Amino acid sequence: MDFSLEEALIGNGPVLLHTLWVGSLAYFGLIVWLRIFGKRTLSKWNSFDFVVTIALGSILASTLLNQSTSFLQSMLAFGLLIGFQFIITWLSVRTGIIPALVKSEPTLLTFKGEMIDSALREERVTPGEILAAIRLSGYGCLSSIDAVVLETDGSFSVIKDVNIHQATALKDVRGFKRRALSRLAEP
Repeated sequence: MDFSLEEALIGNGPVLLHTLWVGSLAYFGLIVWLRIFGKRTLSKWNSFDFVVTIALGSILASTLLNQSTSFLQSMLAFGLLIGFQFIITWLSVRTGIIPALVKSEPTLLTFKGEMIDSALREERVTPGEILAAIRLSGYGCLSSIDAVVLETDGSFSVIKDVNIHQATALKDVRGFKRRALSRLAEP
């Protein structure tokens, strides 16, 4: 194998031109795709959306760095991913089965100042992560927090006050209904 320091540092002309032209076109092509299909394409609501976003970045990187990847191939790959994402999200708002297949549900991790050990184990969350989320939300005491929810995108929602009778934002949170009913049954 012939090693050239100059080629290693500077590269070779045709490869650099390919990166410049095809990479630039692919970048602007991706912007066009994203404008056509809207803001939802790059949302971060769940792991499915995250995978699509990462895959788009991977395609752009391949286009920039791999001379055998053509502009048309890149646009086809972008269109395929964005099209599938559009179809899945379109079906998700119109049927009940698609969201169940591609999205997880939010999970209650703490309730009324107490950690729910079974939920922490199931979701592979440590107590330290819960405490960090509480601190990042500006609170200093677990007992002053009514709920911590692990959202579908992996983030934590820290809720200071939960009125069990009016907690409509928690109706889809796994474990909330059971905890709320047991709280109501207490004397």
